[in-house]
Amino acid sequence: MSGFVGGADGWLSGLGGLRNTVRQELVARQIDEQIAARFPVGRRLRVLDVGLGQGTQALRLARGGHEVTGLESDPRMVAVVREALAAEPEGIRERMRIVEGDGRDTGAHFLPGAFDIVLCHGVLMYVPEPDPMLAGLARVLAPGGLLSLVVRNADALAMRPGLSGDWETALAALDSPAYTNRLGLEVRADRLETLTTTLAGIGAPLHAWYGVRVFTDLAADGQAPPPPEELERLLAAEDRAGRRDPYRAVAALLHLCGVRG
Repeated sequence: MSGFVGGADGWLSGLGGLRNTVRQELVARQIDEQIAARFPVGRRLRVLDVGLGQGTQALRLARGGHEVTGLESDPRMVAVVREALAAEPEGIRERMRIVEGDGRDTGAHFLPGAFDIVLCHGVLMYVPEPDPMLAGLARVLAPGGLLSLVVRNADALAMRPGLSGDWETALAALDSPAYTNRLGLEVRADRLETLTTTLAGIGAPLHAWYGVRVFTDLAADGQAPPPPEELERLLAAEDRAGRRDPYRAVAALLHLCGVRG
């Protein structure tokens, strides 16, 4: 397992593409839905984004008035977020802080119950043993807090190579959650059933889950989003499919929302 080392430049080069646009927009809408269902309107929430990446969701929530802490270990990604944050108005800069550190060490950085929302998006695939990390994320959640995970769907791992006619890779994906991602890194996928059990065991049982990228996962890395009107229809189709069976079960990514008891 290589972790994320060496993946930053490849990841950043794809941020404006269709695949990332669909992912970020759908997950944003789903987070907003969960916030509206769980917290009073207008409440300023304490948010931790573990594996901050380029900061898309963290910056969006800070712009929405929430207090956001981003935890990130990759120096390249930290520099990108700091640059983006420097361009924001002063009020948003004051609501967001960046901590350089590993998501597996949340206990060393934060007190128990310190956050109302913890995001961990696109991180577990780089962690060989995710359960201890997830337990640490649950510990820093306040009672009633929301844990938002975005993971690669192991139950649909064969879909991308299979639909592309790569039968050798598809057969391997049917036998193992390990795979090589588009950045060329050796990573792993997670199963809904396994994560449901884990979330229950750490005191943040699964409350809702969505499929992300049901229809657009095969888009080329450099494919740009369509014009706004068509993009909105695309997102509407992705959103509806990602909320119902059997479509969400074969999505490339899963968005799981657990609630701290």
